[in-house]
Amino acid sequence: MEVLYPRCCGLDVHKETVTACLRLVMDGKVAKEVRTFATTTTSLMQLAEWLTQNKCTHVAMEATGVYWKPVWHILSDGDLQLVLANAAHIKNVPGRKTDVKDADWVSDLLAHGLIRPSFVPDSETQEMRTLMRTRKQLVREKAGHTLRIQKTLEDANIKLDSVITDVIGVSGRKMIEALIAGENDPKKLARLADQRIRASQDTLREALRGRVTKRHRFLLRLHLGQIDALDAAIGRSRPGGGCFLHCALSHRHRASDLDPGCQHAGCWVAVY
Repeated sequence: MEVLYPRCCGLDVHKETVTACLRLVMDGKVAKEVRTFATTTTSLMQLAEWLTQNKCTHVAMEATGVYWKPVWHILSDGDLQLVLANAAHIKNVPGRKTDVKDADWVSDLLAHGLIRPSFVPDSETQEMRTLMRTRKQLVREKAGHTLRIQKTLEDANIKLDSVITDVIGVSGRKMIEALIAGENDPKKLARLADQRIRASQDTLREALRGRVTKRHRFLLRLHLGQIDALDAAIGRSRPGGGCFLHCALSHRHRASDLDPGCQHAGCWVAVY
């Protein structure tokens, strides 16, 4: 089989170690050298120096969790052509697997051009994706605490989510804070509802008639505090909130390049 890359290397990346198999074709003969490096920055720089000294041109590695990223970042500083492979596409034949055998297998596949490279975005786009995923996770956590508030109210037989669309909206929040403060009178609680609430005062009073204990108040206060903290974090990550995400995106995309109404975070997700 034709050899496309006579001087290449296959990497088997793990959390603490990287096994490298350097494959060199000299005078028609294949010579291989295997070394194991730690995943610390100093050791990875030694790996890059070793590959450069041996005039290696191409390096391939599996996309193993997030462990491949530091290796990729350091090796990409040089002149090496990096290839990220989907682990399912380069799976070795069943049998006894070792780090050395895996690295050897990757180097053989790379040398013959049998690895289909996976898409790896540039470093700026990777940072944007990481920040946007963090923001989405914060939104999910907020939704989880909102559900726990609804369950706590249901346990106290407070049917607030049956008469109000948003339990932690303006009206719902006022009622929950009143319950936390010790207010149990359904009439007083119902008066806290905004005039735009469709439910009548009688309906609200019946929904707010329950048995709220100290345990319920403690849980409501706890989850409401978590929601406030998450709201603050989400606000900082929102475009226009002064976060690094907004600054970087604004630098990359001029305002004239985007739709005038594209200020919501969902629009930025669409861009990336």
